[in-house]
Amino acid sequence: MKKIFALVLAMLMMFSFAACGGNTDGETTTAPVNEADGTAEATEEATEEVKTVVVGYTIYEPMNYLDENGKLIGFDTELAEGVFGNLGYKVIFQEIEWSSKYTDLDSGTIDCVWNGFTANTADDDGVMRSEKVDFSYNYMENRQVVVVKADSGIATAADLNGKFGVAESGSAGEAYAKEFEGTAFKGFIKQTECLTEISAGTADFAVVDAQLAKSYVGKGDYADLAIVEDLSSDVEFYAIGFKKGSELTANVNAQLEALAADGTIAALAEKYGVSNTAITDFSDQK
Repeated sequence: MKKIFALVLAMLMMFSFAACGGNTDGETTTAPVNEADGTAEATEEATEEVKTVVVGYTIYEPMNYLDENGKLIGFDTELAEGVFGNLGYKVIFQEIEWSSKYTDLDSGTIDCVWNGFTANTADDDGVMRSEKVDFSYNYMENRQVVVVKADSGIATAADLNGKFGVAESGSAGEAYAKEFEGTAFKGFIKQTECLTEISAGTADFAVVDAQLAKSYVGKGDYADLAIVEDLSSDVEFYAIGFKKGSELTANVNAQLEALAADGTIAALAEKYGVSNTAITDFSDQK
């Protein structure tokens, strides 16, 4: 009787070991769980590598700026998200110093400059920007404007003679500011810093993008400033800048056409108050 009992016990132990020891390599596997009923499913989870694109920008309302919750918003911000989202990219926004934009592009730190980048001008070195980067379609009109204290009495180019001006380093505004004769000049990292210099009385005039000026001048901390309309530059055009030879340029252009056709660009332009300058027809740029 004892022998029979011992035999049965041994057989039970063998069955128990077999049930617990399914993986010979010591690893355990767990099947995915069906969230609906809690049962295990025999499914495979496919993981896809997420493509990313790095967009270089500066804080510049209404193009790229922070809302009251610290979230990056703006016409360029949302348009970039729409374009690259359609192309299957996750967008990473990287704040840059404007004067370093070409270095950042060439080094691969960023994949494009999407931040009110004037395409149809030359830099301070006299070289056209289109010779340094590949540009997308022009998607918005702009001008350079002169901003002064509202009570400065400055109304003409002659009034700037002997005055001290400021502009963002490496910008179209810097090149335009230097065209005024008899003036001294200093560059700053951000366009908003230039407006602060005027408010503080440490500069006589600033040259900034019209899009930015319309968002800031005459409001809040800059309520005492005014735009001298008669000193505005000729029309400029914003475009997205890519490293020479980038495959992104053509793909982005195709998406700009698609988002213009479905009304997305017009809706964003209305949202950010740039309907009078946004371009929604690219047929003459092909």
